[in-house]
Amino acid sequence: MIRCHLARLMGERKMRISDVMRETGLSRTTVTLLYKETALKVDLEALDKLCDLFNCPLSDLLEQVPN
Repeated sequence: MIRCHLARLMGERKMRISDVMRETGLSRTTVTLLYKETALKVDLEALDKLCDLFNCPLSDLLEQVPN
């Protein structure tokens, strides 16, 4: 299972979904699905934009954990 830590990263920086949308240009749907960890597919460009926004490696955003 892949865990997305977007909610944690946003919380640490006191950011809202609208803040992430404005800073990255990503759609509300994309950000919300990642925030709630319900996304089934993720665009590589979206991941790149989020890593740039949070100035973090991909491993801080996504993590593979055993089922």
